[in-house]
Amino acid sequence: MSRCAPSVERALATAEPAGRVDEVLLASRTVGPNARQTELSVPTIHCGACIQRIERALGELPSVETARVNLSTKRVTIRWRECATPPPFVAILAELGYPSHLHDITEDNEDGTLRELVRALAVAGFAAANIMMLSVAIWSGADVVTRDLFHWLSALIGSVALVYSGRIFFRSAWGVLKHGHTNMDVPISIGVLAAFGMSLYETVDHGQHAYFDAAVSLLFFLLIGRTLDHMMRGRARQAIRGLARLAARGAFVLKPDGTRAYLSIDELEPGMTILLAAGERVPVDARVVSGESGLDCSLVTGESVPCPASEGTTLQAGMLNLTAPLTIVATAAARDSFLADMIRLMERAEAGRAVHRRIADRAARFYAPAVHLTAALTFAGWLLSTGDLHRSITAAIAVLIITCPCALGLAVPMVQVVAARRLFERGILLKDGGALERLAEVDVVVFDKTGTLTLGTPCLANRCAIDPSALRIAASIAAHSSHPYSRSLADAIDPALPIEIASASIAEHPASGLEARLGSSTYRLGRAAWALSQGSIEDAPTASVVLARDGCLLASFHFDDQLRSGAELAISALRRAGLSMEILSGDREEAVKQIAGRLDIPFRANVTPAEKTARIATLKADKRKVLMVGDGINDAPALAAAYVSMAPATAADIGRNAADLVFLHETLEAVPDAIKIARSSRALVRQNLVLAVTYNMIAVPIAILGHVTPLVAAIAMSLSSLIVVANALRLGPVASTGGRSPTTSIRSVELLGIGV
Repeated sequence: MSRCAPSVERALATAEPAGRVDEVLLASRTVGPNARQTELSVPTIHCGACIQRIERALGELPSVETARVNLSTKRVTIRWRECATPPPFVAILAELGYPSHLHDITEDNEDGTLRELVRALAVAGFAAANIMMLSVAIWSGADVVTRDLFHWLSALIGSVALVYSGRIFFRSAWGVLKHGHTNMDVPISIGVLAAFGMSLYETVDHGQHAYFDAAVSLLFFLLIGRTLDHMMRGRARQAIRGLARLAARGAFVLKPDGTRAYLSIDELEPGMTILLAAGERVPVDARVVSGESGLDCSLVTGESVPCPASEGTTLQAGMLNLTAPLTIVATAAARDSFLADMIRLMERAEAGRAVHRRIADRAARFYAPAVHLTAALTFAGWLLSTGDLHRSITAAIAVLIITCPCALGLAVPMVQVVAARRLFERGILLKDGGALERLAEVDVVVFDKTGTLTLGTPCLANRCAIDPSALRIAASIAAHSSHPYSRSLADAIDPALPIEIASASIAEHPASGLEARLGSSTYRLGRAAWALSQGSIEDAPTASVVLARDGCLLASFHFDDQLRSGAELAISALRRAGLSMEILSGDREEAVKQIAGRLDIPFRANVTPAEKTARIATLKADKRKVLMVGDGINDAPALAAAYVSMAPATAADIGRNAADLVFLHETLEAVPDAIKIARSSRALVRQNLVLAVTYNMIAVPIAILGHVTPLVAAIAMSLSSLIVVANALRLGPVASTGGRSPTTSIRSVELLGIGV
């Protein structure tokens, strides 16, 4: 404990309140022998320095095994050895300057930080534009009186921006400084305040030059980066929030005395008997004790066809009960159920992905300290050699301004903006700029099957072999069901034709099929074992669905899943690009094998969401960089766990939110198109970084020698940024491979509610 900071030692010396100790124990999970795990929400985390400080402080506690911070979700996961009293996590974080609270898996607080950033950005932008306009008038040769007046007007406008917009950085800097630490906002605050203070001094002293424009413009550019970063991280949280919303808020429990009571999800315990109505989601992992129904298991397996459920069937939280009520017995509490495990899988995957630092972030980690050290040495050198405080400060500020990392900061974002436009022209939405860098590095592509390689909708494969009258009867019956096979049969005939059988004579049997009466005959449309008499079952051994009249076979229906448009061309293009591929699907082996054979790709079938994530982890351990392409709710953890991920616009909301890119066209050629654009972008990013570094190597020595005023420094900084922007615009469009037009893409975006 000797390595702990004084603030941490004070926190350890202060016992947690008894109520908080009880809360921590109740909110913690047992994750192993004598091991528990606690999750805390820490809203003020915003940079890598915060992560290192928190993980180091918590990791030094004697009973803590690991402490991991997820910057996207602003959450700390702590694994600790079980003891009588949990360590004072909350008190330690408070001493470090990070207020925290126990995390609620269903919490969905309104994002006030984004609103604050947008307002601050708007004020800084308005102030920068107006000050720049006044500066242009001064540069054009205004007389002394007019110059002083415009300087005072600039000071007035700039002070409002400094107080209102600058507080984003000042508050963060002061928060860590008063606890004896630093972060990236400290040097930013020093630079802005120094430039503004120097300008105010020049204004009071009737000086010729003031640099309010440089100070406020710097705030404006920095706030752009902070706002975009927050929005990207917010989108990363959307997938987890959406998945949490699928959890039921409670359920009706059958008590031993026969009465019913509605209990919240947190009150459900193993052994409780739950009444599950049709249309409700399974609240916790359970087992069916009575009733028969069909279940939508897409959350678990990705299979679009409902699965039968009867006595003894095991259910997992998040499954949707479709057709009839069930009585089930809980086998796990909510925090230990499948849906909670899915959420934890995604959060763990996100935390792992956050290890990848963007190129600009890695450069800025060393760049910023070097810049401020250079400015400090410049100030000290001039002061010692000339004794002129004013000239020393002017030279130091010139160094700060001329080395402002605007060009470096724009090197990556500008390429990403242009690339995002090129992708959009191809019907692909980029949700996270960092994903573009990762996409350029992938060497293996993993596909889901249903809804990704295929369209996920069954299609009648043997229509030509079916008697038209039997098909018409089957379609008339199927029109009264929402089952995917029924919808496919109903679409197989002209909807203008009259209905053969009235709906009043049709009854649906959960997990079996539809039964209809026409005259004295009984028709059954559904599973062969249910629809046919014992002697007729052999007539349809492989049929997906049969139509029977009084137990005798009338027609057999076979369904295939259609291959997505452009799938074969996309696979060929990826193979030419040197990428390896495989299929991971929760569907049954026969269906996956058929698609894998057509595309000549290795496959794994009957794979659960956890197994998909585990397979991606295995590929990562082999130093492979995985692009996951999937669409289902069950693919969300794998999409989050992959190095980078894509999903079609037809994917479930959770899948789209978890993916880094969304393609709007039906064609799968969006995958190789995106990779090609990403690789071209990577080359331009490297060129921009070289340009930014070269500029600094030339400009910094000149500024140190005192040959540059802050005004010239601001102009040079702007020119370097323009060069970087011009180079980014060299990214050309990808050759058209068919698909919808950009106009159609825009319409698709509007329908999806996705912002560009």
